[in-house]
Amino acid sequence: MTLDNGPATIKCLVWDLDNTLWKGTLLEDGEVHLSDEIRQIVIDLDTRGILQSVASRNDHDEAWAQLEKLGLAEYFVVPQISWGRKSDAVRQIADTLKFALHTIAFIDDHPAERAEVAFHLPEVRCYPAEEALRLAELPEFNPPVITADSRRRREMYQASNRRDNERASFNGPEEEFLRSLDLRMRIDRATDADIVRLEELTLRTSQMNATGVHYSEETLRAMVASGGHDVLVVSMTDRFGPHGAVGVILLERYPGVYHLKLLATSCRVVAFGAGAVILRWLTDQAARADAHLVADFRRSDRNRMMEVAYRFAGFDERPCDCLAALPPADDLQRLHLSPQPQLAPTTITVVAVDLEGGDEVAADWTCALT
Repeated sequence: MTLDNGPATIKCLVWDLDNTLWKGTLLEDGEVHLSDEIRQIVIDLDTRGILQSVASRNDHDEAWAQLEKLGLAEYFVVPQISWGRKSDAVRQIADTLKFALHTIAFIDDHPAERAEVAFHLPEVRCYPAEEALRLAELPEFNPPVITADSRRRREMYQASNRRDNERASFNGPEEEFLRSLDLRMRIDRATDADIVRLEELTLRTSQMNATGVHYSEETLRAMVASGGHDVLVVSMTDRFGPHGAVGVILLERYPGVYHLKLLATSCRVVAFGAGAVILRWLTDQAARADAHLVADFRRSDRNRMMEVAYRFAGFDERPCDCLAALPPADDLQRLHLSPQPQLAPTTITVVAVDLEGGDEVAADWTCALT
């Protein structure tokens, strides 16, 4: 097999079932066998953050019941089990997951099925069933870094799917729906385990990135080690499951000034008002420290939503003597706020570090946790 798409990491592996995932043909043999080695491959890829799905010509209910019986159903997202073309099934999986085709892999025992997928979807990488046991050894199935969030990628996707289904069926105001989710936000000082995910947020987030500056892993580690900056990680959960690490805050504190050098949040939590809640918390922290809040901002053609969030929070460009304490802004705007104490949000419970005291504070910003 020749790979034409370079070493890009696979994000989703699509399995055929009969004589690929399991031995035997379900509708002909009635009983099929799953080897311990194949089961372990499925588990290993899952722990690496590689999603897995199914494209199989089978009766959906019978095939899914067999996957449940084998204890594997939970590992497969957006399965496509029908009598249609495999290429259509693979495309549907990629579209639903919003993954580029070159990050999708397909494994099947039939050369004709692999050829059909390769013809219609040439970017998809196709593998014969006999290579299943060595997939975990191939470089494209070995992400360079496995973060805590990547280990939970399937869990987060499944939680997101349940959440979206609930939203679609919910009848009532949006604020009432958000309260029903039992949303919880944590704002913690970044640890060594967070750094790779924070770098990813500065690199990939564009719509909700205030400056567009990419902070490398090395730079972030140096910031944490020096103690000269507050490098903060924002994570969220709700009753459906984890959202994972969804935001990064880079803050430098001067006497009387909090300098917000970067705020970036994942687009997947925009609908929950996460950015506004973070800014409200920062505003309250600065107010309790009797400090002005200054935020760096660089307008782009994609981060209009972030600018709206800053303006809505009360930031403006009026001059203030406190700006003299900061280094030159170069091509950045300096948005200023004279903060006032803030009320807690009504849709998200927040537990966050106290920047001045070092303790955690609960949703009313003032109640120390024990």
